[in-house]
Amino acid sequence: MTGRIIILLAGLGIAAPAIAQQAAPAGGQKPMQIVHAAVLRVDVPELPPISRLDTPPADLGFAGARLAIEDNDTTGRFMGQDFEAAEIVATPETAAAEMDKLLSQGVTFIVTLADEDQTLKLSDQVGDRATLLNARARGDRLRGKDCRANVIHTAPSHAMLADGLAQFLMWKKWSDWFLISGSHPEDIALADAYRRAAKKFGAKIVEERTYEDTGGGRRTDSGYVQVQQQMPVFTQRAADHQIVIAADEAGVFAPWLPYQTWDPRPVAGSAGLVPRSWHPALEAWGATQFQNRFEKLATRRMWDEDYQTWLALRMIGEAATRTQSTDPVKLKEFMLSDKFEVAGFKGQKLTMRDWDHQLRQPILLTTGDVTSSVSPQDQYLHQSSALDTLGIDRPETECKF
Repeated sequence: MTGRIIILLAGLGIAAPAIAQQAAPAGGQKPMQIVHAAVLRVDVPELPPISRLDTPPADLGFAGARLAIEDNDTTGRFMGQDFEAAEIVATPETAAAEMDKLLSQGVTFIVTLADEDQTLKLSDQVGDRATLLNARARGDRLRGKDCRANVIHTAPSHAMLADGLAQFLMWKKWSDWFLISGSHPEDIALADAYRRAAKKFGAKIVEERTYEDTGGGRRTDSGYVQVQQQMPVFTQRAADHQIVIAADEAGVFAPWLPYQTWDPRPVAGSAGLVPRSWHPALEAWGATQFQNRFEKLATRRMWDEDYQTWLALRMIGEAATRTQSTDPVKLKEFMLSDKFEVAGFKGQKLTMRDWDHQLRQPILLTTGDVTSSVSPQDQYLHQSSALDTLGIDRPETECKF
């Protein structure tokens, strides 16, 4: 038996099938053990992105889930294991009700694609009835003062992304930064991560400015004309710097920065050289074959959310294979143990941090067309794992489960 994808669309009145504990036996064979999971994506109405190329696909995250189910079943079918992943689209107003439905159906592993506040609300709603795997929210507070024992993070944190970029910039000896952040809370949180990274690795933020979001359309036919006039003025007379760092999680201004700054300087952060968990041009470490399989399945390129959702479900599959069990308690315990590792096409095994439930992983430094570098950089060492040079390490964590 192959894995099944159960698609549930909020508000369409499609009834969820009852979740059985075992698949029906065929020809007298031993019944398959089923691992039930779900992917809950909470979509928030927002303005279109600056570039139409950045418009999210309708199956964002779900395509990654479908590939993960196929991969899990490749091994699972030989071990009497079958994997399922329901797909649910919700809004902030319907997310709690959709979560209650999943819990009532006995789903114990739920991948969430939601913002920081929504992820926190869902984790408190779930309690000890299920394990959430956060595949979108990057906020450091979810791994710090607002951490929850029932959440595992496959999305890299702001701190991991900022540290990955900072290591490369210090290798380049570009240590004088001009930091421009947006005015939204998520922009401010990302800017905090860059301040922390600068202090950690010895960079200097020579000046900071805030780009206020005044509303209105993000792109118009005459948008480039306005930007060509406004961005040079906005960035002029900055203190002497070697690079511009943009902290723009809301996607309001950063793509307009390259080639429009007053001083001829490179741009990094939310535009230019961007730290990411995944890039569709990555070819090393078997990634070409992985990219091809995804593109054949989804007929598009893989986004970060697809990769992070794939990782979350692959973690479940890897734990089931290694423990030869479908018991959700055993699977979670194994995923959080020092024996767990999962391959992620990034050159090394990915493992868990027990102090904040963050999945360790390299950070790709990317431009539009290529992966320029991968952090951690070679010169940054650590007593236990070089990956712990990225993000919040054990001695500095504020997380208390």
